[in-house]
Amino acid sequence: MIRRDFLKLVAGSAAVGAVGASVAGCGGGQTSNGGATGSGGEGTAPSLTYGLMSAPMTFDPSRGEWGNRLPYYQLPYDTLLCATPEGGIDPWLATEWSYDDTETALTLTLRDDVTFSDGATLDAAAVQASMERFRTGGGPDQGYMRYVDSVEAPDATTVVVHLTQPDPAFLNYLTRTAGLVLSPNAAENADLDTNPVGSGPYTLDAGASVSGTSYVFNRREGYWNPDAQHYDTITLRVFNDPTATLNALRAGELNAAKLQTAEMFGQAQQAGWTLNENELDFSGLLLLDRAGTMAPPLGDVRVRKAINMAVDREAFLQAVVLGYGTLTEQVFPPTSAAYDEALDSTYGYDPEGARALLAEAGYPNGFSLEMPSSALLGTTTFNLLQQALGDIGITVTYVDPGQNFIADLLAPRFAASYMSLEQNPDWQLTQFMVSEDAVFNPFHYADDQVNAWLEEYLQADEARRDAIMGELNAYLVDQAWFAPFFRITGVVASDPNTQVTMLPTNTLPNMYDIRPA
Repeated sequence: MIRRDFLKLVAGSAAVGAVGASVAGCGGGQTSNGGATGSGGEGTAPSLTYGLMSAPMTFDPSRGEWGNRLPYYQLPYDTLLCATPEGGIDPWLATEWSYDDTETALTLTLRDDVTFSDGATLDAAAVQASMERFRTGGGPDQGYMRYVDSVEAPDATTVVVHLTQPDPAFLNYLTRTAGLVLSPNAAENADLDTNPVGSGPYTLDAGASVSGTSYVFNRREGYWNPDAQHYDTITLRVFNDPTATLNALRAGELNAAKLQTAEMFGQAQQAGWTLNENELDFSGLLLLDRAGTMAPPLGDVRVRKAINMAVDREAFLQAVVLGYGTLTEQVFPPTSAAYDEALDSTYGYDPEGARALLAEAGYPNGFSLEMPSSALLGTTTFNLLQQALGDIGITVTYVDPGQNFIADLLAPRFAASYMSLEQNPDWQLTQFMVSEDAVFNPFHYADDQVNAWLEEYLQADEARRDAIMGELNAYLVDQAWFAPFFRITGVVASDPNTQVTMLPTNTLPNMYDIRPA
């Protein structure tokens, strides 16, 4: 049975999945040998210069990140599968895939015409080695492999992944960091952090790059999917503040750019640029230390509820993102079975009620809380948040970790933080920010009721799974695990010579979906 509906995929449809070679590749057509051709096929342009918010922490795929760092991995590496702008999953290195009846054995069929940039052949053994490295590599996305028991390579083009239990989001993970494949000859390279060796459409030109500032990638000759190579050279430029991005945009130094703040949207349009939008992320407070191990007040649900009541979400939406977004008090998106519109009216703006809750919890005079800040998220955000929490008695002190913002958050160094995070569908969201070992549950907070629902989910039929997610979502809102403010409109702007097609599942588009207009 063909599995193309992404939302059903990650929600855990019980059907066995398989996509044959006759299915078109990621956003494109087909090559003469039956493989995916990516998003283009109209030839290449000389160059693309793309403005981004973050530099890579490493080029080692076992410790890689997706999200805002997608381009650094998708250019030199290939993934096993590819997420599409239509919300589906298409073949990439793997041309077919299927689960057994228990959904605990996934068989992948690989292309047989792929080489790495160092000349090595990509085969099942290389995929097996990459998966094992990722599973034990200690990277921020290592949890994607939490249910992988073993990986087999019975022949050169077949990989079998054995799971300890079904993982309804696993195929999607193979479109991201868990699906990146490294050359087996490079696994022990001392310079792997700065010198990627993959089978991707481009190779890093280290001599022309400046670490932390700009990264130059050249089109790789002999790449298996030339129709995914839309440019001869791609330069990724890193901007640490919105003003620098906007200045480069106005000066004609960029062809596309991730716009960090809503203040930039109108100015980019005035400069003749197109705003390519998606509403993927929610913005708000991550109340991470729910057990109160670092910040004892956060261990009391009344305190977490008070924080939810402290912020005037409508005023915040207008002031921070100029109305580019939708108010919410839940972390699940409207496309999710868990979403309940009524939950968006749970708390509202009630500073007097918030102060009463703090007093009831034993903090009549409030308390102090240290949180991270970042210029990339805009100073207005942090000033307003500091004022709102101060009005109910919570004194916020900010620390700016710079490029280590995410690393410090996940260390964990902070008990709470303002953040924009992906609103993933159902099961994937729980594994991203709810389960005990989720990436954005750095304190590994565990709740017996939540654990019971997650365990039940894996054995339930589709109707019960939807109900479980609804119950879980209501519980998370009631227990104030988070303080969401709004779903934010994300924008990658492009000049008149550049066409961008956004993904519904990532803040940045596939590099294959940026092409000459």
